[in-house]
Amino acid sequence: MAIVVVGGHSRSVGKTSVVASLIARLPERNWTACKITQFGHGFCSANGEPCDCETDEHTIAISAERDPNTGTDSARFLAAGARRSLWVRTRIGRLADAMPRIRQEIAAAENMIFESNSLLQFLRPDLYLTVLDHATADFKDSARLFLDRADAVLLRASGQELVPQWNQVSLRLIAGQPRFLVTPPDLIGDDLVAFVEERLGAKAAAGF
Repeated sequence: MAIVVVGGHSRSVGKTSVVASLIARLPERNWTACKITQFGHGFCSANGEPCDCETDEHTIAISAERDPNTGTDSARFLAAGARRSLWVRTRIGRLADAMPRIRQEIAAAENMIFESNSLLQFLRPDLYLTVLDHATADFKDSARLFLDRADAVLLRASGQELVPQWNQVSLRLIAGQPRFLVTPPDLIGDDLVAFVEERLGAKAAAGF
């Protein structure tokens, strides 16, 4: 089986669209998809709503999407063709609490694709793709921490012609990595699909 992780440096840079597109373009892999969201102080992990709860029971929540038409990110994965779609919510810094369940899902899956950066603290995927947008200044600490582990950079076409707006981010970390354009809202090119197939095929052939 293969594990693919799609991350990105900020919200709304196209991570969900990339995951959904890969699921749709590679249906033979019978993906189990998983979106991981970490909420800060003042938000409940159970539903992402503002709250004041600080109990241990609310550190994580995991739900399986059943309806592909709800408009949520996990529903988009299901609509794209995922065999199973999960949404994992944790408080910031508590993703470790969800890892036993996540590893169970990995063990049961034919192939697994995640939307996350922080997951790389706990596992080494077969392929890690990072989505970057030169026009978006925000750069998450989790994306910065694992930038040098990216197997390829997916650059939003809307910002490719701009000078990157990121402060204190060394582009040398990704200087030699393959780059692919991602055209919003949900288009990935044949070149990226071929790259993913080649990399995962090589891993399988090597027996990893």
